[in-house]
Amino acid sequence: MNVRTCIALLLCLASPAFSQGFAGMGAATEGYALPDPTTRFSFPEDHGAHPDFRIEWWYITANLTDADGTAYGIQWTLFRNAMAPGGSATDQAWMGHAGVSTPDGHFFAERLARGGTGQAGVTPEPFEAFIDEWRMAGPDVNDISLTAQSEQFHYDLNLKANHPFVPQGESGYSIKSEAGQASHYYSQPFYQIEGVLTLPSGDINVSGQAWLDREWSSQPLAADQTGWDWVSLHFDSGEKLMGYRLRNSDGGAYTVGTWITTDGTPEPLANGMLTMEAVNETDLAGRTIPTVWDIALPSKNLTIRTSAVYPDSWMGTRIPYWEGPVTITGSHEGQGYLEMSGY
Repeated sequence: MNVRTCIALLLCLASPAFSQGFAGMGAATEGYALPDPTTRFSFPEDHGAHPDFRIEWWYITANLTDADGTAYGIQWTLFRNAMAPGGSATDQAWMGHAGVSTPDGHFFAERLARGGTGQAGVTPEPFEAFIDEWRMAGPDVNDISLTAQSEQFHYDLNLKANHPFVPQGESGYSIKSEAGQASHYYSQPFYQIEGVLTLPSGDINVSGQAWLDREWSSQPLAADQTGWDWVSLHFDSGEKLMGYRLRNSDGGAYTVGTWITTDGTPEPLANGMLTMEAVNETDLAGRTIPTVWDIALPSKNLTIRTSAVYPDSWMGTRIPYWEGPVTITGSHEGQGYLEMSGY
C-alpha cells in the first residue's frame, strides 16, 4: 500500500472533515450523485458500494460482556470516500477504524487503502467488506463474521440477525438539516453476537448485542453544522432507538431519529421530537467531551440517562472522535453506543 498517497488523499479534505467529522468528507457535491427521496433500497445490491456518491460507510458497534459480567465495547467501520466524480475504482480512498473499550483502557487502530489495488472493497453477495486483513463477511449481511487486529487487540466475532433491515428517516431517506441535506441510511439493530476478544490480558469469550449502520451521501451536513452526537440504544423491553443531534455553529441543533418496535417496524422522529441534553463532561485529548446525556422522547414516555461505561473511549485517529458503550437508566433501561464527532 502506498500509505503516503492514501494519507494525502484523505487530508485533502482537511478543513471540512476535521471540523465536522466524517460527514465533512462530502463537502463538495458537484458531479456526484445526490440522495433521492423516491429511491427505495434493493438488497443485496445496496449492501455494496455506491461509488457515484462522495462518502459512504459500513459501521458496526457492539455491547459485549464476559462470563463474569464485565462490559466491553467494540467498533468496526469501513469508510469509502470518492476523490473525483465518475465512480472509478482508483478514485476511491478507503479508511478502516477498529476500537475496543475495556476496563483497562481504550484501544484503537486505523487502516488506509487506495481503491483499485485489491486492498479494500465491498461485494454485496456473498457479502464481504474488507481493508487489509480486517474483514466483515458472510453468506449475507444477517449472518457475518467480524475480525480486526492490531498490536494491542484482536477480535473474532460472529453476528446473526433474524429481523429485516430498518430504513432510517422516510423510507431510508434521512434528512440532516433544515436546508435539506440528506443521505440514504438503513440499519440492522437486531444482531446477536459472540466470539473472542484478545487483549493484552489474554483471550476473553464475550457475547451481546450489535448494531449495523449503512449510510451513503454526497453532502450529509450543512455548512453551518459542526458535528454530531449519535446514539444507538437497545432497551431491555426489546425496542430500539436511533437518535442524533446535529450541532449548528449558532448553538442550535437539528435532532431526529427512529423508534424501532420489537418486530423491527420503524417510526421516524421528526426534528425536535427527540431531545438530547449533555449533563456531564470528560476532559480528553485537550477537549471537553459530553459523556453523560439526558434523552427524552415524550411520544413514548421515555426519559432516560445514558452514561459512558468507559469515558476514555477516544478514537485518536486522523479524524478524531469519541466512540464507546453506554448504559441506560430511567424510564427505560438497557445499553447502547454513543458517537460524538466534531469536538
